[in-house]
Amino acid sequence: MATVKHKILVLSGKGGVGKSTFSAQLSFALAAKDLQVGLLDIDICGPSIPKMLGLEGQDIHQSNLGWSPVYVESNLGVMSIGFMLPNPDEAVIWRGPRKNGLIKQFLKDVYWGELEFLVVDAPPGTSDEHISIVQFLQATGIDGAIIVTTPQQVSLIDVRKEVSFCKKVGVPVLGVVENMSGLRQPLTDFRFLRMTESGEHTDVTEKIIEYMREKAPELLDLIAISEVFDSSRGGAEKMCREMGVPFLGKVPLDPQLCKAAEEGKSCFADQKCGVSAPALKIIIEKLMSNCWPEEISVEQ
Repeated sequence: MATVKHKILVLSGKGGVGKSTFSAQLSFALAAKDLQVGLLDIDICGPSIPKMLGLEGQDIHQSNLGWSPVYVESNLGVMSIGFMLPNPDEAVIWRGPRKNGLIKQFLKDVYWGELEFLVVDAPPGTSDEHISIVQFLQATGIDGAIIVTTPQQVSLIDVRKEVSFCKKVGVPVLGVVENMSGLRQPLTDFRFLRMTESGEHTDVTEKIIEYMREKAPELLDLIAISEVFDSSRGGAEKMCREMGVPFLGKVPLDPQLCKAAEEGKSCFADQKCGVSAPALKIIIEKLMSNCWPEEISVEQ
């Protein structure tokens, strides 16, 4: 770990909020800046990083220097227990001490080489894995944690506990990201249905699109927004003000971002993630300028 310049924990209070998706896209974005990046997946029971980086079926190799990460690009290496499972459907049923032992082995035996950033994707909650990674990394220093949440109170209740955990163990909170902040996609990507009196649905998408083309072509370029989760109480931004931690921004729920994660691709590689990629880029640039301005100057 002495050869790793910056270490970032990506945390969430609750599962299913898009923490691993954010970790993967953050790593892609940093690597695209020609920085040397490592992504360490310590979600022992639910390792999804190999899938999200397009590395399913890859194996770990060992050299005289230690375990070699699996590389997406020459400057983006990945380590996960997912590479060690003979069957991806096999459950990992381990008690705390064995999980802690593997995390320690990942930190001690993986040869990352010189890294500017190590992104650590942790499991949800505040369990053994979190205590272990903090204890093991504190000797060489942790830059801080990014906490990912969704807007509704059910998620924010647990995020408050995550912020409290960070304060108790001395890990700075670099910021909170509100993910799935409203469904946004081009109007023409929606399907349109008409409900019959019997409750059945009839697809009228083609008729609606054709009507818009003929009668209102200006509608074809619109982005439609729907609030999927209740954010009437202020969401993550209000929580951050109350708890005195930075709010990094909102990422909309974008089906194209979900597709990029399923295919193991960067959402920045093309123009398909037209609503989520710009939001993620703003958040990452804000994070860089707030926490690591020296890396921006080196890049420039």
